[in-house]
Amino acid sequence: MVAHFITGVLDEELMATAFESLCRTAALRVGDRVKTLRGSTRGRVIRLLEDGKVVWRPNGSASELTGLPEGLLLDDAPLGE
Repeated sequence: MVAHFITGVLDEELMATAFESLCRTAALRVGDRVKTLRGSTRGRVIRLLEDGKVVWRPNGSASELTGLPEGLLLDDAPLGE
């Protein structure tokens, strides 16, 4: 991540957001509203797996996505945004 910032591939705001996310990953719980690092997809945590991965459902979808918690941020935007 830092190497991408240094080479100019990653902008400062996104790097800071990603770093903050890494610091808060243990805080995710079932039912939390989350969004991807870039904020392009929002949803809700539905399960936490024993290996540390997070299963979450994007808003308006019946699909379940599985990923690492550092790929998600807590979504504190008001509902409907």
